[in-house]
Amino acid sequence: MQGNARALAEIDNHDVMRAYRRWAPVYDATFGKVVEAGVKQATSLVNRYHGKVLEVGVGTGLSLPHYKHTLKVTGIDLSPDMLMRARERVQRKHLRHVDALLEMDATALDFEDKTFDVTAAMFVMTVVPDPVQVMNELIRVTKPGGHILIVNHFSIDKGLRAVVEKRLARFSDILGWRPDFPVETLMVSGKLKLEERRPLKPFGFFTLLRFQRLT
Repeated sequence: MQGNARALAEIDNHDVMRAYRRWAPVYDATFGKVVEAGVKQATSLVNRYHGKVLEVGVGTGLSLPHYKHTLKVTGIDLSPDMLMRARERVQRKHLRHVDALLEMDATALDFEDKTFDVTAAMFVMTVVPDPVQVMNELIRVTKPGGHILIVNHFSIDKGLRAVVEKRLARFSDILGWRPDFPVETLMVSGKLKLEERRPLKPFGFFTLLRFQRLT
């Protein structure tokens, strides 16, 4: 499964850190409200499975209370400001199923190959500097037969929305994310089988992709 994605706007980790430092104090009350429905739908899908879960880009930990308590959840994020709030959430809500919250670069995960039964990246791929490398890292740390879930905004090629996305793309470094992000960007490996692709409620602005990691 390999796509022919067009070149993406450049974002570096400095852009990401700057954006999330600015957003961390108000994230839950602003963007968190926008993504809440998608988070619940994605975690309900993860809850069909068992074992060890990795969430890349865990942010302030909005998803953590929604995982079933028989899972063993590890979350990583590049932003210490976001992680501080995630750790506060875990402590406040007594989330014993959360094994660890770690500061880590998603392009170079500090885990052994084939460690997790499920890996997830929600609202992350338009933010990271190298989404293809992040996807390859998710593949590497997922067990054969395991699943990778992606929730993201994907751009379209036609219509008014496409025009707006392309115009906003020039400001990606300021926004801290890429408005122009085709789904083909993530179709990077023959080790993946796309099992599900569906828009998420309420407005279908975000899409869920579910892959199986092949042996």
